[in-house]
Amino acid sequence: MGSLSTDMIENNPAAFPVNPLDPEEFRRQGHMVIDFLADYYREVGKYPVRSQVEPGYLHKCIPESAPNQPESIETILKDVQSHIVPGLTHWQSPNYFAYFPFSGSTAGFLGEMLSTGFNIVGFNWMSSPAATELESIVMDWLGNMLKLPKSFLFSGGGGGVLQGTTCEAILCTLTAARDKMLHKIGRDQIGKLVVYGSDQTHCALQKAAQIAGIHPANFRAVQTFKFDSFGLSPVELKKQVEADVAAGLVPLFLCATVGTTSSTAVDFLPGLCKVAAEYGMWVHVDAAYAGSACICPEFRHFIDGVEDADSFSFNAHKWFFTTLDCCCLWVKNPNALIQALLTNPEYLKNKATESKQVVDYKDWQIALSRRFRSLKLWLVLRSYGVANLRNFLRSHVKMAKVFEGLISLDARFEVVVPRYFATVCFRLVYSSDEITSCNEDVDAVNNEINKRLLEIINASGEIYMTHAVIGGIYVIRFAVGATLTEETHVRDAWKVVQHHANLLLSKLRD
Repeated sequence: MGSLSTDMIENNPAAFPVNPLDPEEFRRQGHMVIDFLADYYREVGKYPVRSQVEPGYLHKCIPESAPNQPESIETILKDVQSHIVPGLTHWQSPNYFAYFPFSGSTAGFLGEMLSTGFNIVGFNWMSSPAATELESIVMDWLGNMLKLPKSFLFSGGGGGVLQGTTCEAILCTLTAARDKMLHKIGRDQIGKLVVYGSDQTHCALQKAAQIAGIHPANFRAVQTFKFDSFGLSPVELKKQVEADVAAGLVPLFLCATVGTTSSTAVDFLPGLCKVAAEYGMWVHVDAAYAGSACICPEFRHFIDGVEDADSFSFNAHKWFFTTLDCCCLWVKNPNALIQALLTNPEYLKNKATESKQVVDYKDWQIALSRRFRSLKLWLVLRSYGVANLRNFLRSHVKMAKVFEGLISLDARFEVVVPRYFATVCFRLVYSSDEITSCNEDVDAVNNEINKRLLEIINASGEIYMTHAVIGGIYVIRFAVGATLTEETHVRDAWKVVQHHANLLLSKLRD
């Protein structure tokens, strides 16, 4: 009987719901979702920051198969609140200090909504001229805000493109560098190409090298040292390059970082670019996190030397109030990118492309299809303006300084590496006298203590932080940047750290 009823409904047009894109139903449901999200942002600080659920929890809440009949948006949103929200780690919480921030904003969200609403596929100029032209304009705007050399801008012969993430930006530029080099030395020489980063470089570089066909043995993570604040030294790079050249290998690509993931260390761009130039290497500058701050004059010096690089990127979705995904990539030589990524099938040919007067962004990225990302970035820039964006960023740096100052007042803690931006790397230091009396390694014991401390803090749900291991030292990272975070949240976070440290030390001494 059930199957007969289903058949009758499926074959009866009158039983169908309204059109899936009915404007009035869209309006009604859209208002409900906006209200739901506004309530979520209002209350987000009250949720445990890190999700408290166990693996597999959702299978117990969700039916085994999709519903055969429609369900109302009211019912669905109730399930979102009951089943989905508990399984979220709340990246927009004012008590979120983990990884790096993914700072949202009203303008970023509304721009995303407009982009999704238009639902265009801007693979070339013809497919939606506004998408291509706005992207080119916004990338020149941003380039000027960063005071990038004119050679990186469309107005100076270069150009910018919005990728999804830094992983894509690195892969695209590495592919361009690879093809450019192989054109000179022969495609059969790919096994000789070498890619360079540091032991602090994001793992995206190694993955890109693997995808681009670089032999795994030819990936170099050059060692960094505490006396250089874990920035990549030109001296160390040159030693490695010279050894590779002597072995008959071909230096290809250097990824220099401004604001490493572990500690926000800054590589020495001028010297690194000089070494790279000696050996004809492509230099990409990854400023995924810290690039945003460089729109402020007081931080711009961190990218001094970029004029000698070949490409530069930062993530507007990290610390620039623009929702994921939105990675800004500039290249001096767009033709190198295009030649490596070009596709020109018959079904995409058109007069605009053939005129050579337009940009076809499909040839600047891995995929064919692409989203209208520039719309949300345009809204952010226009809604807040350069002056306010700078002040938002400065406020986060100021809060990080407050946290750093609180650490300095408690002799049990130390800041492990210099703070350049809005991330503080610190640790609890257990009394060395108590450790040495037990004949244990001081750093190993402190590493384990800090690991336990961080897990206890995160399990409480009060705040959320993550860790890194730098020079063998386990550090706790406190990254300020969530849009809703205020100084009171930072001070309360420090109280949480002290409270759990007191409890842990008390147990250790019992």
